[in-house]
Amino acid sequence: MDYNKIVSVTGLGGLFELLSSKSDGGVVRSLENNTTKFVSTRQHNFSHLESIEVYTTKDNTSLAEIFEAMKKSKEKIPDTKADIKGLKVYFEKVYPELDFDRVYASDMKKMVKWYQILEKNKIAIKVKTEEEKEAAIELKNAKPVHTENAHVKDMKPQQSNPKKIESRGVK
Repeated sequence: MDYNKIVSVTGLGGLFELLSSKSDGGVVRSLENNTTKFVSTRQHNFSHLESIEVYTTKDNTSLAEIFEAMKKSKEKIPDTKADIKGLKVYFEKVYPELDFDRVYASDMKKMVKWYQILEKNKIAIKVKTEEEKEAAIELKNAKPVHTENAHVKDMKPQQSNPKKIESRGVK
């Protein structure tokens, strides 16, 4: 199972693997109980984990970087039902650059819960390298390239030969 196929679905708790998508929704499998179901985009929104960013005191960082810091940390992961102060103390030690004015306790609880789900399912968290980040920024900011064929530019416009339309019986 790949990290880039993992999604969060609004209105549904937990994480899901996106199995297939259609114009009106997607088929997802829960990572907690392995149930598969169709989720309509009319009622729910999908968020790929690799596209979620977290507020920090500097530039925003990807959720994968937070998960990686949680993995490398020797701190005990708090319970998802822990109090707000306990979560804040944990994240101050694990990722001190987190902007605690804009990252709410509910967000921290989600990050802990999602991390536990990913660890339980042995999903490798993929952190983008600096080159990949820069390439994505350049691609995002790049203007579309308009290419023309040289031989088309040099050609003279062709004159159209209109066909003569004959009317039958009407003059």
